[in-house]
Amino acid sequence: MLKGAGIAGTASLAALAGCTGGGGGDTLEVLHGWTGGDGAEAADALFSAFEEEHSDVDYNENPIGGGGNTTLDQTVANRLQGGDPPSSFAGWPGANLEQYGDAVGDIESEVWDEAGLKDAHVEEAVELCQHNDGFSAVPLGSHRLNDLFYNVGVLESAGVDPSSIDSADALIDALDAVESETDATPFAFSLAPWCILQTWAQTMLGEHGYEAYMNFIEGNGDESAVRDTFEKLEEILGYINSDAASVDFTEVNQDIMSGDAAFIHQGNWAAGAYISSDQDLEYGTDWDAIRYPGTEDYYTLHIDSFIYPADNPTPDDTATWLQFVGSEQAQVAFNQYKGSIPTLTDVSTDAFNTYLTDTIEDFDNASEKPPTLAHGLAVDTSTQDDLEEALNNNFADPYDVDGATSGFMDAV
Repeated sequence: MLKGAGIAGTASLAALAGCTGGGGGDTLEVLHGWTGGDGAEAADALFSAFEEEHSDVDYNENPIGGGGNTTLDQTVANRLQGGDPPSSFAGWPGANLEQYGDAVGDIESEVWDEAGLKDAHVEEAVELCQHNDGFSAVPLGSHRLNDLFYNVGVLESAGVDPSSIDSADALIDALDAVESETDATPFAFSLAPWCILQTWAQTMLGEHGYEAYMNFIEGNGDESAVRDTFEKLEEILGYINSDAASVDFTEVNQDIMSGDAAFIHQGNWAAGAYISSDQDLEYGTDWDAIRYPGTEDYYTLHIDSFIYPADNPTPDDTATWLQFVGSEQAQVAFNQYKGSIPTLTDVSTDAFNTYLTDTIEDFDNASEKPPTLAHGLAVDTSTQDDLEEALNNNFADPYDVDGATSGFMDAV
């Protein structure tokens, strides 16, 4: 799922416990934000598979684009607050669920137990979908956040060996080589706060390790490590495109595909765009990826899911939909185009390309799976908003290391 700010404060949504009403009607209504690029093709595959499997269910696929899911999030908030919930909506599990309070319901019996999902999915996904002593979401797939994608031809022209990039300093040397030896942008970037946050998180992991990263998330961060991470990130962001403040990540990702940029750090929805492109881009020949420097043994975890609103307008059909979301048919249909991998533990990989099968293997063998800081798993929406505000005020060019460090320490 593409990124956006939290949709509403915990208090306002939690107050919906006991609200009555609902969407009414007999049509399953599903909201999501996948309206372009890799997401649109993946969503089309998902709903086509659902229609084939459950042709007797009337459904309304309601894609809501714009603003990195901000429009979707606000629509969900308005619908829940107005007592007019959809049947289901795409959203992040984990700490992100806390904002909804009792506005989301429990589907442990009707979905998780009925479909045997607890034993079928990876432990991390099962835990993250739990809420209010039950289950309020079903995982659809997992994105990895510690990939550093690159254009193979640009790096060859710059004389850069990607396998040698094992630290922030080595990355900075590679960026400098691209700048001096080619006309390409060394580091394709959008200065949207969530983009800065996710790259800060990987720089923190790479430079200071899993324990320091988790300590920060849990409110026991080392201020010197936070400051050092900002100092390294400031150096890296000295090599970005001049229009970074006015473009989104999908636009700069196009520069990787066209050969106008060397590197980009994004979740592997970026790979979904390469996979779905009509430019016949080949993994290993036209584009490739390494782990963000210093995170080679990690899988930074992000999960897409569908969430179950309380006071559901179509409870039976919604249970059918969510059981389907957790099935092999749905997870293969969606993830092969989205650049993500199934959360099922036993699934055929025949439909997946080499990059995705490599990612599945990496997930299975990772020493640690730190939760993403930028996408609702690690911290609640209020904390994430505070972190993004600190970046927007202090680190979206010009870069104020002192202000950003103070803001981060205060936020957690």
